[in-house]
Amino acid sequence: MAKGIEMREAHFPGRAPVDAYGNGGFRFADMSHRGSVLMLPSGIYAWDLIEGDPLSVQKFQRVLDEAREIEVLLVGTGREIRPLPKELKAALTAAGISSDPMNTGAAVRTYNVMLAESRAVAAALIAV
Repeated sequence: MAKGIEMREAHFPGRAPVDAYGNGGFRFADMSHRGSVLMLPSGIYAWDLIEGDPLSVQKFQRVLDEAREIEVLLVGTGREIRPLPKELKAALTAAGISSDPMNTGAAVRTYNVMLAESRAVAAALIAV
């Protein structure tokens, strides 16, 4: 019996540097993804956030769920740097995660360097 198309949450089960970004998405691991991404120790996930959306604790729950394995979270906030809301910064700090907001391009470059150094880094990247 033939199955229809099975829709699953977009997920790449591993760590990979970002090869390119722009035009609304990212390239990594010989794949491309349209939209924002969370790059976590458990893998790379589609992230339902666009430039200008509020940066809420709820949107970072998956990051908080993996806090034991993350020392630094780079937050690519889009074309412009946006400060993290106090509640989000406090939740990350309470979980033992140092967070650093920057534009998405800077976050991608920094993530790639830290990943190459085998650091406990994660990135929340808003597509540009």
